[in-house]
Amino acid sequence: MFDAMFKPEKGHDWITDEHSMFAESARRFFEAELAPHRQKFRDQKEVDRDFWNKAGENGFLAPSIPEEFGGSAAPRSFDAVIAYEASRTGDTSWGYGIQSFVIHYVMNYGTPEQKTRYLPKLASGDMVAALAMTEPSTGSDLQKITTNAVLQGDTYVINGSKTFITNGGQADLILLAVKTDKTLGAKGTSLILVETKDDNGKITKGFRRGRRLEKLGMPGQDTHELFFEDMEVPADRVLGGAVGMGFVFLMQQLGWERLSIGIQAVGAMDFMLTETLNYTRDRKAFGQRVFDFQNTKFKLAEVKSKLEVCRAFVKDALGKLDRGELDETTASIAKWYCSQMQCEVADECLQLHGGYGFMMEYPITQAYADCRVQKIYGGTNEIMKELIARSLDK
Repeated sequence: MFDAMFKPEKGHDWITDEHSMFAESARRFFEAELAPHRQKFRDQKEVDRDFWNKAGENGFLAPSIPEEFGGSAAPRSFDAVIAYEASRTGDTSWGYGIQSFVIHYVMNYGTPEQKTRYLPKLASGDMVAALAMTEPSTGSDLQKITTNAVLQGDTYVINGSKTFITNGGQADLILLAVKTDKTLGAKGTSLILVETKDDNGKITKGFRRGRRLEKLGMPGQDTHELFFEDMEVPADRVLGGAVGMGFVFLMQQLGWERLSIGIQAVGAMDFMLTETLNYTRDRKAFGQRVFDFQNTKFKLAEVKSKLEVCRAFVKDALGKLDRGELDETTASIAKWYCSQMQCEVADECLQLHGGYGFMMEYPITQAYADCRVQKIYGGTNEIMKELIARSLDK
């Protein structure tokens, strides 16, 4: 079932033998290093710090950046392989997606000095990254952020707060969205690379981590509040040296973020279908396997259909990504539709587990709780529909 995702086939010429071999390598790594620790990570509310380094050592953090920075110069779709294979194990703890987003921000817009300073450490796992956009009062409306950076000489002084920040507790590097000019709206937004420790390894003055947030699902994913109080950052840490271009950069990169949510949804649906097939084949009721009831077969047929429609759309979108043709509408469709189907699949699969589907020790129950946020982050599904609708009125 799973080989179909990255197996060379007619109609998807972007998929190569290298994709298939890389997927197999990633699958073995995640099954050995991630899946066995899934409950441990959920209990401790973060992945082990050395897991990042293990992933980096095996080339699973930045395959699509140049070799000089620690990557493999592979197409962006190789990042998708990692996102899919990790999700297929049922994991929702590892914040790889955010690491990938920050890496590509730096790769696409960073100055030569910023690339040299950060990319090798991000690719090796020596640095864990966070992307801090959301604030308590802004949500999806990024133009309304209030965290501000005031230039004083050759230093920016930052004040404000962020919330719902994935990797916030472990992050060594934060790509921070700030207002560098409150009077210019979106054009006054900049992105600043903030290091959470100084040269002596101590927490940077003015930076503070707030609560580790308790969530409905994804308990193993390190999610924090962050606070900045007169934190001083060198002026040369503005991403690309491009003051006022933050909102433009965010809009240009949101397509990959939204498509990656669709990729993770496909991996999660593969995981949930496998779990449910195994359960219904083993579980007996009224003298026969649960799988043998017509209702079970029909429900699983619906699940399989939803999964394969999403898989086909995501694969087509990945081809566009590699060709540099991924557009806002396609990315928005991938995000809203695949996350919607993921939630529907989770509900059907949980129902087929009966009473055990209500027990948190069962992976399907965890997957049910974990998937709900997929319709919220990366831009709510309501925002996605608004963006899609705009394309119909041109």
